[in-house]
Order: sequence, then structure tokens, then C-alpha cells
Amino acid sequence: MTHWFHRNPLKATAPVPFNYYGVVTGPAASKICSDLRSSRARLLELFTDLNCNPQMMKNAADSYFSLLQGFINSLDESTQESKLRYIQNFKWTDTLQGQVPSAQQDAVFELISMGFNVALWYTKYASRLAGKENITEDEAKEVHRSLKIAAGIFKHLKESHIPKLITPAEKGRDLEARLIEAYIIQCQAEAQEVTIARAIELKHAPVLIAALAYETANFYQKADHALSSLEPAYSAKWRKYLHLKMCFYTAYAYCYHGQTLLASDKCGEAIRSLQEAEKFYAKAEALCKEYGETKGPGPTVKPSGHLFFRKLGNLVKNTLEKCQRENGFIYFQKVPTEAPQLELKAVYGLVEPVPFEFPPTSVHWTPETLAAFDLTQRPKDDSAKPKPEEVVKPVKEPDIKPQKDTGCYIS
Repeated sequence: MTHWFHRNPLKATAPVPFNYYGVVTGPAASKICSDLRSSRARLLELFTDLNCNPQMMKNAADSYFSLLQGFINSLDESTQESKLRYIQNFKWTDTLQGQVPSAQQDAVFELISMGFNVALWYTKYASRLAGKENITEDEAKEVHRSLKIAAGIFKHLKESHIPKLITPAEKGRDLEARLIEAYIIQCQAEAQEVTIARAIELKHAPVLIAALAYETANFYQKADHALSSLEPAYSAKWRKYLHLKMCFYTAYAYCYHGQTLLASDKCGEAIRSLQEAEKFYAKAEALCKEYGETKGPGPTVKPSGHLFFRKLGNLVKNTLEKCQRENGFIYFQKVPTEAPQLELKAVYGLVEPVPFEFPPTSVHWTPETLAAFDLTQRPKDDSAKPKPEEVVKPVKEPDIKPQKDTGCYIS
């Protein structure tokens, strides 16, 4: 596999016992609380289980979310919210801001935060699969689909659920619009990387590859722009990644655009396009070094050592030398001083997020079950409520060691 993706850490959360002594007045309500506790714990376990696959993740997520819906939505499907929405305090850390969590006494906050982690899991699953040796065509398709699913989850949270929060997200927190937008765009860009590799392997027309690479570079630029007003202390490393990928795929676009120009007997312009590719590749190379030296959330690796990076450098060099030879023997064309404008529009291969919806409320929620929660029996003293500044232990994520890259393109 010829790809490498930056990943921020998973969100961590405080345990939630779902114990409501005095409030729970019947076995059906007690069973709901027990199932919520166990299904939440199961879902959290799967986030770091290397044997977990998308079907296992979907089943576990649906199980928990369908039960949690009873704390959010009324059972008669009216616009009214559940009487239980504010019964429980939930605490979650953020992917960029370390171990100091945000806390909200709101089941919608839990739905969004856990959904966010599910989306992150899909991105990490895709990254892990993309790092395998001798990846199969089916596995490459799963990388592509997982990234589109993640984008769909992030998009759904942003559009349909984050606006329902009573307490809006603080600046620089995961649920703030700028961050979640960056996650959506990054997933789309990375999925398009898979498309580009497929197009190259199948020897599609250079004009198609150039257009896809250009669109992908623009995606990375948009994601970087979304983060531009955040504090560098926690966003710098992520932004280095987005910037280097933007330069990398701009180099790809100029390289394949040069091939298109050469095929049209525009050898002088082709040389200038390849020179621009060389320039952007050098920028990406410098950013790779800076990325490795920048502190912040995310892995410490040397992306310039990955084959996906080195392969483009050789392609640019060899294509430029070929154009220069051709111009010296056949065309004798002047090389323009200005680089050609990349006004490329991809018609095929553009990635859209897979639409996502949370599952409906579990059938275990009935009017009788809901009635068995008696909120009049809640303790008056709420001093035991957790404090937002308490530290939540970070998630111990499996250490994925980079495997030897065989140099195979995904297919």
C-alpha cells in the first residue's frame, strides 16, 4: 500500500454507571440501565480491539445508540424530548486538547461524542488496513468505504445533532464547526487518494489523474483553512499534515498535467508543468521533515520515508527528463516562464460522504418502561456531579508498527 494518513487520538470518556437509585422503580427500567451500561462498555472496548471489523463496530454502535435514544427522544415520535435527557452527566476529552474533558449533563452530548469516536474508529481502521502488505482489491475498497462512512458520520453530527446541544462547543473543541468540518474534508481527501492510486494502476488517462489530484489537493487546502484560526499549540501538527498532502497532490496534478501536455505536442509547456511539480514536491519534502519535528497529537513518523512519497519523486524526475530529451531532439520549444494554470475539473471519482442515520429507539423502550423512571425521587443534593476539570484517563490505543512497504499500488 502506498498511503500514509495522520491520525489524532481517540476521545476518552469517564465511566457511566447508569445507576439511578430511587428513580428506577421497576425491573424493565433496571434492565434498560444494565443494558446501557454493558453496551457502552462493549463499544468502548471495540475502539481499541485490533480484531474489530466494520460489521462488529456497526452492531455494537447500533446496540448502544438505540438504547440511548430513549434518553433523548419521546416514544411517540413527537418533537418533544425524553424526560431523561438531562438525568446523567457525561464527560469526554477532545482529540486535540489532551486529558481535560468537557462535561455536559445531556444525553445528546453523549450521542454526539460517542458517534464522533465511532467515526474516528472508521478512519483508524482504514489507516491500519492501508498499511498492510500486499493489500487486496477488496481491502482497498474497504479502506475507501470506511473513509466515506466516517465522513458521513461527521457530517450527520454537524448538521443534525450538534445544533441541538444546549451548551455550544467551546473554541478548539471537537464539536466546534471548524474542527468537524476539517475531519469531514480530510476523510473525503483520503478516500480520493485511494481513487487516484486505482486510476494510476489501471493506467487511466493522465488528464483524469491530474484532475483528481488537483481536486484532492484543494480538499486538503480547505481542511487546512478550516483549522487556520486555531491555537498552533494543539493544531500545528495536524495542519503540517494537511499542508504537506496539499503540496504532494499539487505536485501529482502538475506531473500528470505535464504528461497530458506532452501528448498534445506541447513539450515546452510540459517541461514547465513538470518543473512546477518538482517545486511542490520539494515543498512537501520539507514539510515532511517539519511534521516529524512538530509536537502535538498524532503519530511520530517520517512520511518522506514512505514509498508513497518516494515514488512520486522518481516519477516527477523521470517524466521531466523525458520531456527535456524530447524537446532537445524533436520539439525545440521555448519553456514558458509562467507555470500553466491548473483549471482542472474531475468528472469521475469524486468522493461524497455515505449518508448516515442513528438507529431508531430500541423496542425495549415502552411507555411502561419510561414510566418506571420516577424523576420526583431524584436526590436533591447534586454535589456528587463530576467536575469538568477532572482528568479522564487517555485511551490506550494499540501500537501499530509500520510494516515493510512492498511498493504495490492498491487495487
